Amino acid sequence: MKKKVLAVLLGGCMVAGLAAGCGSNDGGNTADSGDSGDGGSSYHFEVVVKSFQSTYWQAAIQGIDAAVEELGVTVNTTGPNAESDIADQVNMLNNAISQNPDGIALAANDQSAVLDSLQDALDAEIPVVCFDTGVPDAPEGSVIATIATDNESAGAVAAENMYEVIKDTIANATEQVRIGEVNQDATSANISGRGMGFINKMKELIEADGKTVAVIGNQFYVDQVENNGDEGSADVIIEVAVPAQTTVELSATEASNIMTKEDTIAIFGSNQVTAEGVLTANQNLSVLAATPDEGIVGVGFDAGATLKAAVADGTLIGAVTQAPVDQGNLAIKALYDYCEGKEVSDIATDSYWYDAENMEDADIAPNLYD
Repeated sequence: MKKKVLAVLLGGCMVAGLAAGCGSNDGGNTADSGDSGDGGSSYHFEVVVKSFQSTYWQAAIQGIDAAVEELGVTVNTTGPNAESDIADQVNMLNNAISQNPDGIALAANDQSAVLDSLQDALDAEIPVVCFDTGVPDAPEGSVIATIATDNESAGAVAAENMYEVIKDTIANATEQVRIGEVNQDATSANISGRGMGFINKMKELIEADGKTVAVIGNQFYVDQVENNGDEGSADVIIEVAVPAQTTVELSATEASNIMTKEDTIAIFGSNQVTAEGVLTANQNLSVLAATPDEGIVGVGFDAGATLKAAVADGTLIGAVTQAPVDQGNLAIKALYDYCEGKEVSDIATDSYWYDAENMEDADIAPNLYD
């Protein structure tokens, strides 16, 4: 089983830095915060994260802060209260553009909602680096680099590791069984890619073993499934749920709706918030277990103290973690390099499967933020 996933990113030819650098912006926002490293001018960057709701973003900010100290730039970081607050984030992005910074690092909650703003940034000659998630339909030239995990591959790794535990139950089942997936949204590229990566890989594995699959639930995900099976006759149902808002509590409600069904054998929470929602639901249900014979097999995504504890004690059989510190750090460094007239390109950051046995390994432990 693959432990490490290398990202194949969303787009991305090499983009040459402008010869004039980023110092041409004259909005008065560049502040001197020390030596800029290699003799270049100090730059001011605006960063718009998805939210301050989960510790994932606090980890990304640690990487941003390290880059600030190393490069001598100044950074202002903003983000909405929750990742479902799409309009708030767009307003923050527009405000960042109005500050006329030397560059913007953006983790978009909705890949469609930011398109007009990215065009405004392009018109203002403000370079944008996307991190954590890309914007595939961004106006040409508006995004100079994307720094993210290949979320489809990461979702597939979650499916592969789950399937190893549940495949015998599926093979021997005489009645329909159900696998749940809770995704925090159907709008951001990373979550939708991750959710479909899980669905497609799980469907592939099940069908390769001679069983039929039907994907039901949230229509955004159902519509992307090729050769979907019939719900009434399928051997396995994959039920996909999306909460009305991105909160642990609403994610727990969606998870509980799946986990209380008698035919459910496994469930996947595709990011920190939804994985914590699965664990919150389990506080009342007490159904998560190491095998389908004992209960419902749970798999998470990302890290944080709650998920780490659940993996360590076996409540979840494991999870996939990303590298948020690296993503935040590399986003600022990409903007800096562009402003220095250097070439920048998409950067692949790693993700890892971790469980109780390997979570202390040297290549995994640094990515398991609290």
